[in-house]
Amino acid sequence: MDEEFLAIAKPLLLDEEYQTLKRYIAHGDFTVYDHSLLVAERSYLYAKKNCLLLDYSSLVRGALLHDYYLYDWHKSHKGHRLHGFRHPAWGLYNALRRYDLNPIERNIIRSHMFPLTFFHWPHSKEAWIVSHFDHVEAWHETFTKRENDSLLLSFSLVH
Repeated sequence: MDEEFLAIAKPLLLDEEYQTLKRYIAHGDFTVYDHSLLVAERSYLYAKKNCLLLDYSSLVRGALLHDYYLYDWHKSHKGHRLHGFRHPAWGLYNALRRYDLNPIERNIIRSHMFPLTFFHWPHSKEAWIVSHFDHVEAWHETFTKRENDSLLLSFSLVH
């Protein structure tokens, strides 16, 4: 991964509370930490490859925080019902409690499940991109076996 991505991502990825995302499974055998990092990478690489004029910091930070709900949705609990509909609001709540977020980052987190969260639309190119790659990555993680992912391996080497 390039230096710009790492410069944006590293402060979040190394944060003690952010590290707790490694405890929760997102899809298949991918943790929320892995999933969020992969969504951020895919979103960033797509935007760079297509030379899009974006706020890359907001794109990466929003992608990293899009699933910052801080619970195991696989465990039965009445607060985990309708996880797909509710977790963007929990993610935004938790992220705002811990980090300063700009409007683009807030919208990325709150709208990433669109169209499931019909009343919360992506309002920026950054939010549309993260929503798209979140769906693609979730599908991939759910229906394929985990392989050695180059980004996860490369980040662990710099950590």
